[in-house]
Amino acid sequence: MRQAWGGLLLWSAALSAIAAGAQDHWPGVLHEHPAIQYSVGPTSDRVAKLSEALARGTRSFERDARTGYLLPVLNALGLSVDSQLLVFSKTGVQRALINPQNPRALFFDESVVVGYVPGAPLLELAAHDPQQGVLFYTLDQGAASPSLTRRTSCLACHVSASTLEVPGMLARSNAVDDGGNVLPQLGSNDVTHLTPHPDRWGGYYVTTETTALGYNQRAHAGNITFSGNGNTSNQVFIDWLNSSPETHGYLSGSSDIVALQAFDHQMHAINLITRLNWESRVAAPDATMRRLERELADYLLFVGEVPPSAALTPPSGFSRSLEVRTPKDHLGRSFAQIDAADRLLRYPCSYMIYSQAFDGLPAEIKQAVYRRMLDVLSNDAPRAPGTAHVTADDRRAVLEILRETKADFPG
Repeated sequence: MRQAWGGLLLWSAALSAIAAGAQDHWPGVLHEHPAIQYSVGPTSDRVAKLSEALARGTRSFERDARTGYLLPVLNALGLSVDSQLLVFSKTGVQRALINPQNPRALFFDESVVVGYVPGAPLLELAAHDPQQGVLFYTLDQGAASPSLTRRTSCLACHVSASTLEVPGMLARSNAVDDGGNVLPQLGSNDVTHLTPHPDRWGGYYVTTETTALGYNQRAHAGNITFSGNGNTSNQVFIDWLNSSPETHGYLSGSSDIVALQAFDHQMHAINLITRLNWESRVAAPDATMRRLERELADYLLFVGEVPPSAALTPPSGFSRSLEVRTPKDHLGRSFAQIDAADRLLRYPCSYMIYSQAFDGLPAEIKQAVYRRMLDVLSNDAPRAPGTAHVTADDRRAVLEILRETKADFPG
């Protein structure tokens, strides 16, 4: 395993120890701590609000014969169809129906993910609640009167070292066979923007507008399957491209590499924010808290980001929908503008800093995160490891955008 990923594994192990320490005086699981009450505490995530609207009758859905309630749900939640990712590994609650010919489509933004499998009985939804972490829901595709049902059974997979021991998002790369079955003996790993690209996207389709020389089949783990003797093939990907996906229940055949990089980045950001929020509620400020504050600040600034192997062209619909949701300064600059040549974003600071969950952190925690960001961005401070590719102009622009678009960021 490569050095960058090895460091992340050690870091995840450290957070597992942190989680154990946070429960020293609490006999139950952390998400049922009296200060958290994940299962019964009040929720304010976007899917919970949509569920309430459906129950009150102020929102209704019309079922489509081809995709069920997918399009009304995406429209109600404001999710772009251009965010679609395709996962052909047999993972998830409806894994029996998933294979390279029938992948699971994921649609996402900064706080919600919707999973759709053609022919499956359920739509799957995950939403980041500002205080309660990630909540999970399903919607019966065959119901005459649709309703959203919260599912706590998902925690069997969605609370682990991969999610920093809080109910969170999973972004994993798996070696799979030509039926989509995961081959654990060949390895799997969690994915963030720190992960080298050859270790990303196993079990995913990865498409681009144009063929980039730097992304042949072994420059990442997407699009390929493994045989029993360890040989690889991209035949499932060729078959997928020739299958006219729109004719059998998909909105498109796209699973764009730039959208995948955004997904990698923000899923881990969601887990980091939840972890820090919960630590602030169940433990007194200590060295652990300070470390988590630094980790979040560095992650938001893409410290250690692995750049693309080749210049990429982001899908216009995905880029546009991201920019529309993200504040701009008076010069029109924002943290949603995609670079995709030297790094994911034009200005190396995460748009997740505008999320309701980040804003829901205690004020003193946010200020500590901001102070660390100022240290990293300061022209006078020693350069933080992993930021050598970020110029003084980049750092100055990030500071200017933050000060103009985040009212509580230090002046």
